[in-house]
Amino acid sequence: MPADEAERALLVCCGSHHWARRVAAHRPYPDLDALLAAADEAAYDLTPGDLAEALACESLTLLPEGAYSAAHTALSAAHAAYESRFGHVFVICLDDTTPEESLDQVLAGIRSRLTNDPDEERIQTAEELRRLARGRLTRSFRPAGNCAVS
Repeated sequence: MPADEAERALLVCCGSHHWARRVAAHRPYPDLDALLAAADEAAYDLTPGDLAEALACESLTLLPEGAYSAAHTALSAAHAAYESRFGHVFVICLDDTTPEESLDQVLAGIRSRLTNDPDEERIQTAEELRRLARGRLTRSFRPAGNCAVS
């Protein structure tokens, strides 16, 4: 796969071009674990500008279909408070959370993280983006039985 195609595939997992270029540059990966290790290393080196770029590609956490309107109102208000304080969308990795628990996890996460100072929140946000990228990479490349970014 050409480098630009690999970068486009990686940008779906994390919206930072720097991250995608760095992960793509070290191809081929012998297995998913090697890819995840490289993705982690690249994520740890994201600058504030790289984080902002990645965050611009993230969307708000959505509620499952059938969630009651009060839940939508609570989630919208929490997202608005978070964005007002930190200037970007709230991100949280829910990979180990059941759909029934996701609303509670998101609301608890926002409430907890609203108390962070901007530097603490930047670190937490970077960690959540790293976890999101790992989950997306795993879901994207494991079913094929090989490492598709080669």
